[in-house]
Amino acid sequence: MVANYTDDSIRTLDWKEHIRKRPGMYIGKLGDGSSQDDGVYVLLKEVIDNSIDEFMMGFGKQIDISIQDLKVTVKDTGRGIPLGKVIDVASKMNTGAKYDSKVFKKSVGLNGVGIKAVNALSSSFEICSYRENQCKRILFNEGNIIHDELVEAIQEKTGTIVSFIPDQTVFGKYTYVSEYIEAMLKNYVYLNTGLVINFNGLRFQSKNGLLDLLNHNLDGPGRYPVIHLIGEDIEIAFTHGNQYGEDYYSFVNGQHTTQGGTHLAAFKEAIVKTIRDFYKKDYDASDIRTGLIAAISIKVEEPVFESQTKTKLGSKEISPDGIGIRNFIMDFMRNALDNYLHKNTETASLMNEKIQESEKERKEISGIKKIARERAKKANLHNKKLRDCRTHYNSSAEGKEFSSIFITEGDSASGSITKSRDVNYQAVFSLKGKPLNTYGLTKKVVYENEEFNLLQSALNIEDGIENLRYNKVIIATDADVDGMHIRLLLITFFLQFFPELIRKGHLFILQTPLFRVRNKKETIYSYSEEERQKAMIKLGKNPEITRFKGLGEISPDEFKHFIGKNMRLEPVLYKKDDSVSQMLEFYMGKNTPERQNFIIENLRVELDQIA
Repeated sequence: MVANYTDDSIRTLDWKEHIRKRPGMYIGKLGDGSSQDDGVYVLLKEVIDNSIDEFMMGFGKQIDISIQDLKVTVKDTGRGIPLGKVIDVASKMNTGAKYDSKVFKKSVGLNGVGIKAVNALSSSFEICSYRENQCKRILFNEGNIIHDELVEAIQEKTGTIVSFIPDQTVFGKYTYVSEYIEAMLKNYVYLNTGLVINFNGLRFQSKNGLLDLLNHNLDGPGRYPVIHLIGEDIEIAFTHGNQYGEDYYSFVNGQHTTQGGTHLAAFKEAIVKTIRDFYKKDYDASDIRTGLIAAISIKVEEPVFESQTKTKLGSKEISPDGIGIRNFIMDFMRNALDNYLHKNTETASLMNEKIQESEKERKEISGIKKIARERAKKANLHNKKLRDCRTHYNSSAEGKEFSSIFITEGDSASGSITKSRDVNYQAVFSLKGKPLNTYGLTKKVVYENEEFNLLQSALNIEDGIENLRYNKVIIATDADVDGMHIRLLLITFFLQFFPELIRKGHLFILQTPLFRVRNKKETIYSYSEEERQKAMIKLGKNPEITRFKGLGEISPDEFKHFIGKNMRLEPVLYKKDDSVSQMLEFYMGKNTPERQNFIIENLRVELDQIA
C-alpha cells in the first residue's frame, strides 16, 4: 500500500524537534561513551569550544570542568554572554558572535549551532552568564525554558557556567571514559599555551605547545630531538620513533581534526618533498613516513569543515595569507624544515639513518608481501575465516558509524556470533588456535604468519589505518585463562605493528555475561560475581544459575542480546605515561620469574580485599 502524499505530509519542525529527531546531523553518532567520538563527548566539546574561543580572544585563562553522576559542568572566566542574548545563544539556531569576525577571529565555533544541540539533547541544561555585576540564569529541559531569572550583586566577576545532563532517552545508557576526556583536554592546553583547565581534581597546562604534545605521546625517546617549527598561524612538531606506522595529530583553530583534511594531506606531501630535496634522494614516501609521529596546527579565518562535528577540514580551504592551504604549508615546510636540517646536521644525519633503515626493511619483505597478498586473496575466496558484513567502513557515513568486526577463536564461538550478528554491519574473523606472540619480532612476521596476514588483509590496514574497513575491531574470547591469553596476544600484535589502531580508539574487548540467573518469570544476565549476587536477591528463592564457560555455550538466540543495542564493550586503552615497549617487555617478554612474582603479589592483594 502506498501512503498518500498530501499537504498533511509536509511538516515543519522547530529547532529542538529537528535536533532531537536528526541528532546525527549535529553531533555525528550517538554511541554509549565507549568510543572517543561518541555524541556525549561531542556535547562536552561544543561547550568547551566556546570557552576556548574566549581564551583565544584574550579573555579568561582558566576553565573548570566537572562530571559527577553524568552531570557535566563547564565554567570559564571569559567576558560572559551579553545578558540580553543568553536565551538566543542557547536556543535560537544560527545565533552567535562567531559571525562577527571582528569579535571572534579564527575561532573554533562557527555556525551558531553547537550549544543549541547540547541544549536540545539534554534532559537538563542550565546556562549562567556573569557580566556587569549581574547574573542571567536560564534552565531548560529538552530545549524548553523552564526557569529564567536575572539576579543582582553576584560574586563572580565575568564568565559563563554551563551545566547539562545528556538525555538518556536519546543516548540510552551511556558512560564517560575519563581517559578520552583527559586526552581532549590535554590537546586544548597544548594548543593554547597559558590556558589552565581543571577537571575533576586534575590540572592541565602546557608551556611548549605541540612540543609538549609530542613528548607526551612518544613511546620512549625519538630517533632524534623533536623538530619544532613555528610560523605565523602555523605550528609543526615531529620526530621519528621506532614504532611501525604513522601517527598524526592535526588541528585547525584549536579543533582536533581527527579525520585530517587539506592541512594534513599537505603536510604529508610537504615533508616527503622537502626531505627528498634536502638529501637529494628519491626516497619512497612510505620509507620517509614510517615511524613518523607529528603534530600540525594552523589557524584560519572562517574554515570550512566537512561536518558540524568539525573533524575534517574541507578540500578547498584558503590560508591566512590568501593562498591555498596546500601551498601555504608547502612553502612553510620548504623554508623552515630545510633551514632547520641545514643548521642541525646531527639531527639530519639521524633522520637519514632512520629512513634508510625503513627502506632496507621494506625491500627485504617486498617479495614476501607479494606472495602474502595472493595467499590472502585466495583465502578470502575459498575459506570461511572472514564472514564479512554488507556495509564497510568507507562505504557510507552510516557504515562508518556502525561497522564492526569480531575477532574470535574456534568454530563454536565464531558460529554463535555469526548466527547472532547483524549481517549489515557486523563481520566475524575466526582464528585457528592461539596466535603467535609477536613481541620482539619484525613486521616480516605479519606476512609470513598466515593468521596475521589474513587478519591484516581482512582489516585492510597494510598501508595504514586510513583504509580500515571497520570502525570497531572487537576481540571476542572466552572469559577464562586461554581466552585472556588470546586477548593479550592480539593486543600485543596490534601494539607492535599497528599501534595507531589503539591510539585512535578502534580496538575493544567484548564483555559477555558470566552467569545466567533465572526463574519462571524473569532472566537476568550477570557480568560479575557482584551482579550475580544482586540477581539472586532480586529473583528470590532458589533461582536457576548457569555459569557460561565459553562463548560457544551461549546459544545464538541468547547471543543476540549481547552484541546488539546493549552490547558491552571495553575500549582498549593505555596511558601515555606508560611506555609501550616497557609494557610489552614485562608482560610478553622472557622475564617469567619477575612476571610470576607480580601475579602472585597482586593476587594476594586481591584476595585480601575480598576477605
